[in-house]
Amino acid sequence: MLIVGLTGGIGSGKTIIAQVFKHMGIPVFNADNEAKSIVNSNETIVQKIKMEFGATIYEKNEINRRALAEIVFKNPEKLKVLNSIIHPEVRNTFINWCEKNKSYPYVIEEAAILFESGAYKEMDYTINVCADELTRINRVILRDGTSIESVKERMKNQLTDKERSKMADFNIINDGSLMVLPQILDIHQKLLHQKL
Repeated sequence: MLIVGLTGGIGSGKTIIAQVFKHMGIPVFNADNEAKSIVNSNETIVQKIKMEFGATIYEKNEINRRALAEIVFKNPEKLKVLNSIIHPEVRNTFINWCEKNKSYPYVIEEAAILFESGAYKEMDYTINVCADELTRINRVILRDGTSIESVKERMKNQLTDKERSKMADFNIINDGSLMVLPQILDIHQKLLHQKL
């Protein structure tokens, strides 16, 4: 079984791409969703976050994601601390998940900061989803109802498309200039037959 990482900058559309792979019968592990779950359900993680960011970061046993984002996306050191608390637990969950899905030809881990976190080193192959900055900003504003400034602040903590493109084994252009499905099917066939 191959382990394939799927990433892309905020607003690139990587989750939609992941859903297409899922509909084709490929198991997909969403690292970001897992992280969101862990920060509310894993008591050890909750305590570590409260110690680092204060107990008020939780409201009614639910993390205030907006307040946390305000802190970490303006302070790279705080973001590193948060990632060091969450990522090892997400990694352990992913390893167990891979074991349960080892009968498939390949599985996908969808993660926003696959390259930034170093997780790509554990992948057999990586796929990067690209879209121009304006397209990405507009998508996030529509999706999250946030400001341009807030989106740009988050983008600063991620690699650029150019940097990710160089590091990835495959790139999917998802800005409307090319049809996405043929790109996905091409990668799928290559992974199935390992003609890479």
